[in-house]
Amino acid sequence: MVKSELRTHTIPGDMAKAFKDLTEQEILALAISSEDDDGRIYGEFAERLRKTYPSSAKVFEEMMAEEVEHRRMLAELYHRRFGECVPLIRRHDVKGFIHRKPVWLTANLGLESMRRRAESMELEAARFYETAAQRAQDPAIRKLLMELAQIERQHEHKAGELEKEHLTDHARAEEDAAKKRTFVLQIVQPGLAGLMDGSVSTLAPVFAAAFATGKSRDAFVVGLAASIGAGISMGFAEALSDDGVLSGRGKPLLRGIVCGAMTTAGGIGHTLPFLIHSFKSATALAIAVVAIELSIISWVRHRYMDSPILTATFQVMVGGVLVFLAGMAIGMFAPSAW
Repeated sequence: MVKSELRTHTIPGDMAKAFKDLTEQEILALAISSEDDDGRIYGEFAERLRKTYPSSAKVFEEMMAEEVEHRRMLAELYHRRFGECVPLIRRHDVKGFIHRKPVWLTANLGLESMRRRAESMELEAARFYETAAQRAQDPAIRKLLMELAQIERQHEHKAGELEKEHLTDHARAEEDAAKKRTFVLQIVQPGLAGLMDGSVSTLAPVFAAAFATGKSRDAFVVGLAASIGAGISMGFAEALSDDGVLSGRGKPLLRGIVCGAMTTAGGIGHTLPFLIHSFKSATALAIAVVAIELSIISWVRHRYMDSPILTATFQVMVGGVLVFLAGMAIGMFAPSAW
């Protein structure tokens, strides 16, 4: 059971009825509304996945169709036994049920989270039908509830069969590629842009201050200010650059946070060594950190942006070295009268 998505529903006792106090009519009405809810959830899953993961969307569409069929079976029995009027009894009207956060209130529900939630839903439904069947006195009602309990218990296996049918090796490869593209667009690209900007653009002011004053404290203060300032600036710039609707780059706020945080991290990396009181030791360590930062950037460009490793390394290293030399030269040769 996914703790981040499911929690026990607790409401005042006078507003919810104990399951043991439900009549057979109320149990059937509850089962009908529950199948409605589950089918709607699977439909929402399918709709969210349709563009990016069409094969997985097909799996949830078929699971939705099964819930619709279960509802039909329950409704037919209800109408034969109790008439046409079906009272609306929902899970939250009965004590002890698991309350699920509505899909429409969950902004970032990933494919694996959907699959885990579906598994929890089927297990809960099976337990409900098994318990209800034990309480049912009407043979027809008890028989249907037992059948549905068995079906729900087998649904995990059924879901696997549906995945085998629709999620072929080719379909899985396409979905994996789509997942990678989404990750690159929404996380890697803004993060890489921030890391490059933070690591490279702050080199000049940090080392200019270091070589101009010869004091670790001055370099640290300049580096800290440059890193935080650049992080704020880059974060806002990224968030305001694109709403993500047409480009598929995701939510602006998330991209802005990722970009801003990585920008700050990139500058802070070679700023922290200047906490060391010894200027020579601090400078040597800062230069080593710069080399590590540029290596990481080169690897990320190679890993996610498909840049040849030698090309990525050459481009990043050359740019970083030029900025470093510029900062060092400005610091060393700045007029002392200033």
